[in-house]
Amino acid sequence: MEDRIRIMLVEDHQVVRQGLAALLSAADNVEVVGSVGDGLEAIEMFRKTQPDVTLIDLQLPKLGGVETIRRIRTVFAQARFIVLTTYDGDEDIFRAMQAGARAYLLKGMPFEELLTTIHAVHRGKLHIPSTVAEKLAGRVSGQELTARELIVLERIVAGRANKEIAADLCISEATVKTHINSLLSKLGVADRTHAATVAIQRGLVSHR
Repeated sequence: MEDRIRIMLVEDHQVVRQGLAALLSAADNVEVVGSVGDGLEAIEMFRKTQPDVTLIDLQLPKLGGVETIRRIRTVFAQARFIVLTTYDGDEDIFRAMQAGARAYLLKGMPFEELLTTIHAVHRGKLHIPSTVAEKLAGRVSGQELTARELIVLERIVAGRANKEIAADLCISEATVKTHINSLLSKLGVADRTHAATVAIQRGLVSHR
């Protein structure tokens, strides 16, 4: 008989978490050994249970999914994570995979796909759906924004004017305009409004 795959769930919506736990518990060769609602609880639960595979959302209270993955893998290098989220921005995907996630699934996928992914990741494989892979490829091939451009972009999304951004960062308005022109070019957009929209869609800037 095949050993049961021990699963931990990290999901802040209780109904979703309970639903997943019920579905997985009814599946063959799968056992839910932990179920928590935030990133800090996940770290503690991982230490106690050391599951084979962890399903984790990106948007979590107290500590986000990417940082939770990173911290756990700092101690448990072989930890295997499947991101299960509604966020499909290329930056979200890139950060999760960079942190060490082995798969990236969007909520709403068929349950059979989730089971297939769990078994694949348990065997040490990566599992990236084609739609997600395309976005990841676009992120890798695109021009990266500098740290300062990201800071300026965050303020654009927050609705700050150039003069306010200059005051925030203690730089001149001319320098702010230079950063904006550069980030507009890299994002392939024509104006600040479109830049803000793209930043949110791609997960470059949190809009919560």
